[in-house]
Amino acid sequence: MKFTPGPTAVPPAVREAMAEEQPNPDVDPVFAERYQALCEDLADVYDTDHDVVVPGGEGILGLEAAIASLVAPGDRVLCISNGLYGDGFADFVESYDGEAELVSAPYDDPLDLEAIEAALEDAATDGEPFELATMVHCETPTGTLNDLDPVLDLLEEYDVPSVVDAVSSLGGTPVPTDRIDVCLGASQKCFSAPPGLTTAAISDRAWERMEERDPSSLYTNFLPWQDVSKNFPYTHLSANVAALEEAIDRLFEEGLEDVYQRHEKAAERCRERGAELGLEVYPDSERSSPTVTAFRLPGKAKEIQQRVAEEEDVVLATGLGGLEDDILRFGHMGYNAEVEKVERAMDALERVLA
Repeated sequence: MKFTPGPTAVPPAVREAMAEEQPNPDVDPVFAERYQALCEDLADVYDTDHDVVVPGGEGILGLEAAIASLVAPGDRVLCISNGLYGDGFADFVESYDGEAELVSAPYDDPLDLEAIEAALEDAATDGEPFELATMVHCETPTGTLNDLDPVLDLLEEYDVPSVVDAVSSLGGTPVPTDRIDVCLGASQKCFSAPPGLTTAAISDRAWERMEERDPSSLYTNFLPWQDVSKNFPYTHLSANVAALEEAIDRLFEEGLEDVYQRHEKAAERCRERGAELGLEVYPDSERSSPTVTAFRLPGKAKEIQQRVAEEEDVVLATGLGGLEDDILRFGHMGYNAEVEKVERAMDALERVLA
């Protein structure tokens, strides 16, 4: 049993859709119609009027493409972070010759609103405002769900466009997409489709800024996806598109509100079982995502992960970076957001800890 925070387990119907004979994505109009329908369905999942595009490439493609498409050399970018992926946005900015200012809080703290406001005010006072701000909704390596609305309020006040990584929250909990200029998702998390597709909801303001810039890449560039009525920028992943289409159909059959409630119930039960075992949630239960739970196991996470896999045939994930051996993560997202599966995974952990 795989119970990791992505790539998630893929349900049989999605695997079957991927295995079917696919239309030629370069010449068959059936594929173009399928792609357009998928984008429209994803707009409903995002709950947005923004354009939605689905390039071929794993979710990290979206993070890099957002920066490559919007950041010109010398542009100042405010990178807001309390986690590994938030910090990583600064690396992308610098790799495209932008100037990243990282406002980073400790990984178990909320986003630092005072420091964010101070950075915005200083930039405006100096006459060198930020061209863009980046942040993460769900920091998968720690299971932290960030409250974006107070930050988005500040960015709107200072007229700074936003890029948000919602890869591990989209489809598992509501995302304030209409307040975000580029909101990023991916197929392999809450959608429970195979890895291989990025999703992005893009505002009119973001498209306009992309048109003003001169991206140095075709692949890491959203602009060619703005209008694919005649042809796609490159050969699309037709089987992956079919799989994601089936995965989204499953969400609609269940109903998005019911999907969100299912994730909440799975998360609640996971944390209840952890408390019974004397485990502490990282960062805390109030700020943990409905899609991921991380438990503190300082210096023991890797050993416990290995034993659970070998003795119980249940695959869990540890933290990343400096937290690799200190937290153990349970991915109750997508197909795994079910109380019964949570019980099985926690039973396995309990037997190993005993």
